[in-house]
Amino acid sequence: MQAFITGHATHPDAHMALALAAAQVEARRTARQPAFVATLGLLYLTDHLAPQADSLLAELRQRWPGVHWVGNVGVGVLAGGVEYIDEPALVLMLCDLPADSFQVFSGRLPLAADQADTALVHADPATHDLDELIAELAGRTRSGYVFGGLTASRTRRLHIADGVFEGGLSGVAFAPGLALVSRVTQGCQPLGPSLHITAADDNLVLALDGAPALPQLLAALGVTLDQPQLAMAALRATLVGLTEADDTALTRGGQFGADTRVRHLIGIDPVRQGFAVADTVAIGQQLGFCRRDVAAARRDLVRICAEIREELESEAPVATLPAAPGAPPAEPPGAARIAGAVYVSCSGRGGPHFGAPSAEALIVQHALGDVPLIGFFAGGEIAHHHLYGYTGVLTVFVAH
Repeated sequence: MQAFITGHATHPDAHMALALAAAQVEARRTARQPAFVATLGLLYLTDHLAPQADSLLAELRQRWPGVHWVGNVGVGVLAGGVEYIDEPALVLMLCDLPADSFQVFSGRLPLAADQADTALVHADPATHDLDELIAELAGRTRSGYVFGGLTASRTRRLHIADGVFEGGLSGVAFAPGLALVSRVTQGCQPLGPSLHITAADDNLVLALDGAPALPQLLAALGVTLDQPQLAMAALRATLVGLTEADDTALTRGGQFGADTRVRHLIGIDPVRQGFAVADTVAIGQQLGFCRRDVAAARRDLVRICAEIREELESEAPVATLPAAPGAPPAEPPGAARIAGAVYVSCSGRGGPHFGAPSAEALIVQHALGDVPLIGFFAGGEIAHHHLYGYTGVLTVFVAH
């Protein structure tokens, strides 16, 4: 497996943007020895170009016959250390994976159970029971781990899998012999320890550690309902992190663990002394109050990049994605290097959140080194078998 080849461009005309990006790809491919034979392509485009998705896919097939294409739409896209946010742009990556190492899937061509180790997933956020569909798809893989993101678009909410689809989910599944490493980075700072939900009703949290939930929330924020304006301002700036009972809620340094899903507070119930969150909750889950924090997000992003680099540079066999219970991890031999990387970040992150143009992409590119990197800014991030928010999901393809 050679290093993958990327191209990116911004232009009001979708086909001109593709021509500019394709010229970069062809220049790099021509210089390759041995010859680079692409089999899989990834395409991410901003919602400005979404109306032209069908004709773009037709042109991609004409330019590179025999290549399978998957992709998605975001409010922004990234390639290398460059972010294109709220402007007409596209990024693409050509991969020379063995033809039997991946399978494109969609509602038209479902993924068969237990034939793949993991999968890159793109989905329409308006899809009914999406959380359950993601969990069901993860259950069809041997590792139980999938990664990707939701469409974020003000025009067409579409995703690509050898066709253009609206609604449902699609993507590409990877065979067990293909090594990948994937990590989730959190973007929020916990305000204190996580507590256990001991009483709940659908999305309403009624008790934490046996005590009424609302007073504990107000105490954590340092406000009371006697000053409603101050209280509402504090509540609007507060989120919650949900973690299953047996998972790690907080890691060393007081940061949320990778299994924590951040959700909005959507209301309070003074009569029942509870508060509502934008998800169904269950007794036994862990819950922590949190707020978005740029410094914490930056530290955690650098941490996961460093973990990936250290894992690949170590002398120990490369660990791949989390294995299913009881299954031994794969131990591919030889020195490991990054052939390419895909980064899916929340649409509320990116350079604007990190304080400078392209700041988030530059952090990832600097930490990983000069490796092919593309991604998009999503309406929700997918990792493990969960749907996340305010996170980034970084996945690298490992070559030996």
